[in-house]
Amino acid sequence: MKFAHISDTHLGQYRSKKDRINDTYNAFEQTVEKCIEEKIDFLILSGDIFDRSHPPNNAILFLMKQFMRLKENGIQSYFILGDHDQPKTRQNAIHWIYSMTNSAHHLGDGNPVKFKDVLLYGFDHHDIGNDLDELLEKFKTIDKEILSHSGHKILILHQGLNDVHQFAGEMNVNDLPKNFTYYAIGDIHKNFEKKYDFLEGPLVYPGSIELASTEPIKESEKGFYIIDISSEKAIPKWIPLELRPRFEVESEEKDVENKIDELISKIDPSHKPLVRLTITNLENFDQIRPKIEQLQEKVLELSYSTKSSDEQYSIITDGTESLDEDFKRLATENVGPELAKMAFEKLYPLLNEDKKEIKEIIMKYFEDFKEGRKI
Repeated sequence: MKFAHISDTHLGQYRSKKDRINDTYNAFEQTVEKCIEEKIDFLILSGDIFDRSHPPNNAILFLMKQFMRLKENGIQSYFILGDHDQPKTRQNAIHWIYSMTNSAHHLGDGNPVKFKDVLLYGFDHHDIGNDLDELLEKFKTIDKEILSHSGHKILILHQGLNDVHQFAGEMNVNDLPKNFTYYAIGDIHKNFEKKYDFLEGPLVYPGSIELASTEPIKESEKGFYIIDISSEKAIPKWIPLELRPRFEVESEEKDVENKIDELISKIDPSHKPLVRLTITNLENFDQIRPKIEQLQEKVLELSYSTKSSDEQYSIITDGTESLDEDFKRLATENVGPELAKMAFEKLYPLLNEDKKEIKEIIMKYFEDFKEGRKI
């Protein structure tokens, strides 16, 4: 028996270019195609399927079509909600449409579901200061509940773990229940796989299937996992996706024109790449500006920055990847991880949605501050 573990697809996220919107859809379609080719039995989506809780209609219809395609090929789909796509109000029930149409099943309430002899426990995203403590308490009870089950046991979460990413962390690996044979986790956008001695099975983050709008341009692979559970152990296999070319180039000013010419020679005009250019020891930007403008015409997105010693400063960013990543880093350094997390996970996703809820969040944190409580 085999299943696929996918996460952080962020369908419907804002992109400045239509080609980048299509890149995300193409990555998902490629994922579904590989799942069908591999004849998996079921699929798990561990949160942030959509980029926000009120996704655009085309994103909803696209996902419905992919779920139906999987079902037509005998593949059952299961999902939980992440911090991005979790409904902010009870009235927003779009994610339960899939359950009602039997195209996919929501597992986020923590009630166990069986697929043949596989036991699935899924929890939607839980927030620090809200319901995270409740989740940690639940972990203690389910560890005992699953001991009597002889088949595979899979825990599905959308949470940051300090052991994997110190700034995204909401809990520690040691907080997790210990007796699951596979830990299917989402939230962190870089793939991660590790077998801890105190956990029965491997802990896995597939990462995002495409660069999200808050990720800088990187050459690192994107993909998902297919897990073989034919034996007593869960054996994950990384499946890379074929995405739009991405290049990271760093050069001193004296060599940058040659570096750009070399890069241009590699570019396929029919499949324009994403490029991140870092220039060190820059003294005369006007001298290299024409060459950078030439490169910009050849690529779909270009972000470039200058670096001197250990400092790096952004000059121009085409798109939002570097800007958002730098903003998040600076916010964490200056106001601390907790306030930065509140800004990015609570306020930032709502800017184009529920203005009333933004006001309520700001007032709550202001009242906490006045009363001298730790925010």
